[in-house]
Amino acid sequence: MSSRRLYDKVMTIVSTLMIFFYFGLAYVLYFTPLFNHVDVAMRAIFALPLFLYGVYRIFVAYNKIRENFFESDEDE
Repeated sequence: MSSRRLYDKVMTIVSTLMIFFYFGLAYVLYFTPLFNHVDVAMRAIFALPLFLYGVYRIFVAYNKIRENFFESDEDE
């Protein structure tokens, strides 16, 4: 396995883990009492793009996982 291929696999795993971070941060911003001192509209303005970006990253990560883990290594 080439070092480039290994790097791509590791970065795919890291990007998949980041999806949970985006969803978690959106949840914490909007639903927990930790940020009750911030207006609900302002929390929604920050939480909604984080949630949407997490959804976008799901599709990107799915394609990367399929590409890096389930396609044959034709170039090696």
